[in-house]
Amino acid sequence: MAARLTGQSVDRVEGPRLLRGEGRFTGNIRHPDLLHVAFARSQLGHADITGLDTAAAEATPGVVAVFTAEHLEGVVAPITIAGPPELAVTPFTVLATDRVRTVGEPLAVVVARTRQAAADGAAAVEVDYRPRPAVATMAEALADGAPLLFDDLGTNVVYETAQSWGADIDDTFARADHVFTRTFHQHRFGHAPLEGRVMVASYSPADGTLLIDSATKRPHAVKLNLANLLGIAFGNIRVRAGDIGGAFGSKGQMGREDIATAAAAVLVGGTVQWTEDRTENLQMAGHAREEDLTVEVAVTGDGTLLGIRADMTMDQGAYPMPPYPSTLFCNLVKMLIPNAYRLEAYAFSGRVVATNKASYIAYRGPWAAETWVRERMLDEIAAELSVDRVEIRRRNLIHQDQPTRMITGPTVSGITARQTLDRAAEIMDLDGFAARQAAARAHGRLLGLGFATFIEIAPGPPDFAQSAGFDLRGELASARLEPTGELTVASSQSPHGQGHETTIAQVAADELGVGLDRVRVVFSDTDATPFTVLGTGGSRSSMMGAGSARAATARIKEKVLAIAAEALEANPADLEIADGTIAVRGTPGRSVPLTAVAQQAWFAPSSLPEGMDQSMEVTVEYRTPPGGWASATHCCWVDIDAETGEIGIDRYVVVEDCGEMIHPAIVDGQILGGVAQGIAAVLYERHHYDDHANLLTSTLADYLVPSAAEIPVIEVEHLHAEPLHDADWRGVGEGGLIGAPAAITNAVADAVRHLGIDITEQHLPPKRMRELLSAAGH
Repeated sequence: MAARLTGQSVDRVEGPRLLRGEGRFTGNIRHPDLLHVAFARSQLGHADITGLDTAAAEATPGVVAVFTAEHLEGVVAPITIAGPPELAVTPFTVLATDRVRTVGEPLAVVVARTRQAAADGAAAVEVDYRPRPAVATMAEALADGAPLLFDDLGTNVVYETAQSWGADIDDTFARADHVFTRTFHQHRFGHAPLEGRVMVASYSPADGTLLIDSATKRPHAVKLNLANLLGIAFGNIRVRAGDIGGAFGSKGQMGREDIATAAAAVLVGGTVQWTEDRTENLQMAGHAREEDLTVEVAVTGDGTLLGIRADMTMDQGAYPMPPYPSTLFCNLVKMLIPNAYRLEAYAFSGRVVATNKASYIAYRGPWAAETWVRERMLDEIAAELSVDRVEIRRRNLIHQDQPTRMITGPTVSGITARQTLDRAAEIMDLDGFAARQAAARAHGRLLGLGFATFIEIAPGPPDFAQSAGFDLRGELASARLEPTGELTVASSQSPHGQGHETTIAQVAADELGVGLDRVRVVFSDTDATPFTVLGTGGSRSSMMGAGSARAATARIKEKVLAIAAEALEANPADLEIADGTIAVRGTPGRSVPLTAVAQQAWFAPSSLPEGMDQSMEVTVEYRTPPGGWASATHCCWVDIDAETGEIGIDRYVVVEDCGEMIHPAIVDGQILGGVAQGIAAVLYERHHYDDHANLLTSTLADYLVPSAAEIPVIEVEHLHAEPLHDADWRGVGEGGLIGAPAAITNAVADAVRHLGIDITEQHLPPKRMRELLSAAGH
């Protein structure tokens, strides 16, 4: 009997090739006639283009062609972004025409025989500018008489929303014993993946086909966008992605450079490659976060939550990055602020503004501000009411045995947020820590302990998508039993380091009763996988990617058992498959190899059971099952050096429940990686622009990314509640970066609260901590 693979940290299928340096990365693709692309880019944040001279670039040795917006007119349609009716958006071109609105905006495409020649040609493009006043902050965007990024809109506010749920918000606040208000500032940071964006585009004028190899986690979305923008028949485009060196959201949207690279291939009638360098990545690959939130919370005298009012302003940068409107991120925050907590009333108002910065795009848990501001508020309320921080959460969390709805609509069932909090409270020993904290203060040391409790979309319940304003009811997968008895699974997922080749294969192998080496997972190829514009994202791969793969495999298994039942003269229900052999349960002597059944289906179709078709290939839609929430409490212990302002993390613990685990080591890896990025966000990473909207952090010498040496040991403890269904594998891709900033800033606030310091910002490097301590007279 084969050992069950699901639930085991088996050797990763993709591991050997990656460890041997044999990964299939797009940047390693070589073609005999390969040309290279580089971009001439804007050096100013906001200016009119008064002249663009490409003569010197065209004369650069090795340069084949130089294309400007004029050359692309009629080849590439303007970029338009679909969104809610309230979204104000102006179509924009792939290359700037008469105006630039952000540093790094592409102006011209240089095609050359080598990458260096292309870069030299791009540097030779001469541009004349007439500078315009820049809009470098959200406050400037909203100011009366502010310079406009898009004159036709008449405003820098591209979206406004106001919505309320539950009881009347004003009545609820009027009967509250206390109302607490804070304004929080979430800073801008980036993804910094190991591998930047890269694309190889090959166009064949003979048959009008376009082949794209790209480091993307949404190949079908790339195909659809290129078909619409380039006017090429959808069926004539194929998009593939191989191994990807990290993404975290940055390779889920489509940059203007991607579109221009494909257009360049069409114009030269050949194959071109664009490989993004680190400065381009930091400038234009997209940034994350940057929003201000004012939160008012109405409570009773014992800390029971009555209502929340939240007002948010979000900085989208100059341009939205297709295909998603920036409103998506604003609305996710809006929906998820209540999270796992009971409320009688909730009201949200928000706006998205345009500034002369890079595009705001998805980054691991792009709604994470909701957890940060809510958990910070709960700590501040507890402190002002002298209520225990754990108790105020226990008092307001939805219980596991209370299937209900979040006040904003999504069904909340099967959550164990309170259980994670209870276990975390045992680990934290708050009373014991308080004694140690007091003793440390007597010696001038600043110790703090913070925690945050939340639920994560993983991937959310069946009604989540429609509650969020879009339609997504399930996921497609295909399975095919090959004539050799091997199983091929085609997944809509597009992995970029998460180990889907392994986890999906584990589930499918267990379902069919074969070894891991008998399963091949196909992904990231629009000619070989089911259509989806979503791809990988939103912590969907476990429940939906593996769930759909198992559902497709189960359909294959049904046909296999029906065929074998005739051969064994048994009822299909009495058969089992183990180690690739089909046998009557309890009678192993009566068996038939899976390979024989596969060959019978493919080569002797007339012998199949009456009414059965020959095909051993199926595609199924796996509907989103109930539940879909992962629960967690993050705990952080800090020690702040009062002289240097440096925050040391003495210990970090995650208590979480993601349901059953397919591959525990991969689960832990996802959690650890997310927490590391959360630590980086608070202590290290931040994008800075000056008053003229010049990016000051365009190299890794200025944009500080921590190494493994700066990340503490992160402890993870898993809870195991009763599964809600037979595919209760909930995602963990977002949670680390959602919980960490809240836990760390709560710990810092706990360390300095006695000094009168109020922590309302998330980025707390040593310099900022020294400023706060100095202002407090410490």
